[in-house]
Amino acid sequence: MITSNMADNESVECITEHERILQEIESTDTACVGPTLRSVYDDQPNAHKRFMEKLEVRIRNHDREIEKMCNFHHQGFVDAITELLKVRADAEKLMGQVTDTNRRLQDAGREVTAQTEEVIRCRIQQRNMTTTVERLQLCIPVLEMYSKLKEQLESKRYYAALKTMEQLEKVYIPRVSRYRFCQIMAENLPKLREDIKDISMSDLKDFLESIRKHSDKIGETAMKQKQAEYRCLHIYTVLGDRETFENYYRKQRKKQARLVLQPQSNMQETVEGYRRYFNQIVGFFLVEDHVLHSTQGLLTRAFTDELWNMALSKITAVLRTHSSYCSDPDLVLQLKNLIVIFADTLQGYGYPVNRLFDLLFEIRDQYNETLLKKWALVFREIFELDNYSPIPVETEEEYKSVVSRFPFHDAEIEKQDFPKKLPMSQSVPQIYVQVKEFIYASLKFSESLHRSWTEIDDMLRKSTNLLLTRTLSGCLQHLTKKPHIGLTELVQIIINTTHLEQACKYLEDFITNITNVSPETVHTTRLYGLSTFKDARHAAEGEIYTKLNQKIDEFIQLADYDWGMPESDGQASGYLMDLINFLRSTFQVFTHLPGKVAQTACMSACKHLSTSLMQMVLDSELKQISMGAVQQFNLDVIQCELFASSEPVPGFQGDTLQLAFIDLRQLLDLFMVWDWSTYLADYGQPTSKYLRVNPSTALALLEKMKDTSKKNNIFSQFRKNDRDKQKLIETVVKQLRSLVNGMSQHS
Repeated sequence: MITSNMADNESVECITEHERILQEIESTDTACVGPTLRSVYDDQPNAHKRFMEKLEVRIRNHDREIEKMCNFHHQGFVDAITELLKVRADAEKLMGQVTDTNRRLQDAGREVTAQTEEVIRCRIQQRNMTTTVERLQLCIPVLEMYSKLKEQLESKRYYAALKTMEQLEKVYIPRVSRYRFCQIMAENLPKLREDIKDISMSDLKDFLESIRKHSDKIGETAMKQKQAEYRCLHIYTVLGDRETFENYYRKQRKKQARLVLQPQSNMQETVEGYRRYFNQIVGFFLVEDHVLHSTQGLLTRAFTDELWNMALSKITAVLRTHSSYCSDPDLVLQLKNLIVIFADTLQGYGYPVNRLFDLLFEIRDQYNETLLKKWALVFREIFELDNYSPIPVETEEEYKSVVSRFPFHDAEIEKQDFPKKLPMSQSVPQIYVQVKEFIYASLKFSESLHRSWTEIDDMLRKSTNLLLTRTLSGCLQHLTKKPHIGLTELVQIIINTTHLEQACKYLEDFITNITNVSPETVHTTRLYGLSTFKDARHAAEGEIYTKLNQKIDEFIQLADYDWGMPESDGQASGYLMDLINFLRSTFQVFTHLPGKVAQTACMSACKHLSTSLMQMVLDSELKQISMGAVQQFNLDVIQCELFASSEPVPGFQGDTLQLAFIDLRQLLDLFMVWDWSTYLADYGQPTSKYLRVNPSTALALLEKMKDTSKKNNIFSQFRKNDRDKQKLIETVVKQLRSLVNGMSQHS
């Protein structure tokens, strides 16, 4: 018994120890499990077998727990796998979408990249174009001066050509000397000088050769004349009557001088007539100079001076008269050149010629007048041929062609693709070019007058001012008054004058480049082009307002109201809708105008329309108006108000434009609502609802409606509820008459 108990105790202790060992194995790190297992073998014999049995039991327990746990989580695992499979399909789909999106993004990126490169290329082109235009603006004056030089050389005006060369070398070429063409030009100028020198030397050789060939005849003639003159003079001297000879000679020469100074009747028609006239006079006074210096006492300096002064007075009078009949500027210019040669020739023989150069200044004014008349015809022809629409440019070459003739720069337009349109019409660059041509033509007369460049600059500016303020201004004023010039043309004229006004500073620079006289000089005359184009623009604006009102009147005349209609048509009148459509399309054209002009035109049109409608309904010839007609009229006024509120022209504040119809609106509201009690009670108050309704206006309209009330077609809707409405009307009429009479007495 005791042995059995001891065995049981040992068995329990063994089991407890095995539990401890198992717990230690389960909780101990695998690397430290060795000592624990050793304790199993160090214990009682066969203890390890019992431990192994215990271990197997423990393993089976754990297997059952694992199986139980697996069974518990198995469905979730299956669901997770199922979801994972679905996710894989979605992932593959997403991968395909990502790949496709990436491909499309790459494609779009390539397009954007290409467009970006194109934009960069266009920006570079634009920058290059701007730079080119700026460089051309610097180069054009040089080219113009060189062209002028070539023209002077072709016309054999070598002295003027030398002056032009000097300006090119000192002023123009240094500004653009880095360009190859300027270097070639500068290298060519010395050669041109040598050519002029050679031509002059050739002319001198020809002259000397001519003298050599004809010297015998000249000498023979001179000796014969001299022999006859000495002989006659000698005979009279020997006879003691030298004084008679001298008096006779002088008297006859005076008579001959008068004959020589008498011009032909048609001398002003050709330059040859003037040339013969000057040749005769030069020949006469060369003989006198020869006699003065080759004889003793036959002529005196006092006599020749007296004879020349008499001739000079006659010459200036003849030239002043005949040149005034000349209408050809080219002929006047040729006359000027002949007078200069004539004066220089006689000045070389000691004759004073200042009065001739003073006369040239008078003829210069005459020359300018002929130029102004000629350019008036040029301007009118340009205006006649203009289509008054923006200039279309299809290519870069066409654009450059325009800006080379007219200084136009607009960054926004330059960015636009071709084809595009420039805001001004074709007449603008043509007018600008012709003004420059006029300056050139005016300059031709100033050459060889022995005047300083400051004086020439002043002459050019004054003549150009006359061209702008008188000729061009007159043509523009005449243009705006022409019957065929409509609203669209007037709008274009305003745009044109704006661009011409902006170009005036370039004309200033153009003259400065010719004369090399700084515009800051104290006595420099300024161009008056700004005032010219402003005046023309104001005239065009006035014509716009007038023609716009005339068109409104034409539409108003088409109105055909049935003033006795029992009720309205339910829609606005056709004539009025046509009028509003016309105004809307017209004001769309006004978008290119300065804001103030467009707003003024729009406000003027609305006021004129409102006044015309008011006059229509108050016309003394209109005797009766039904309520239906008032309702129809109200529908038309509503359309006018809707038009005003649609902002046909931007820039109006709030309901400013709608106020143009406020008088009509308050009058119609008064009659539509039949709110006489409010009107009469609040009359004269600044807060009155019908403040803009004049009693006389209300009375006139009410009288027209009262006359139709007896026909039982106006106030039937009131009489259904109130048979005494007619009395109320009579009462209102009396009160309105009282207000009108009170106003009359007060005034």
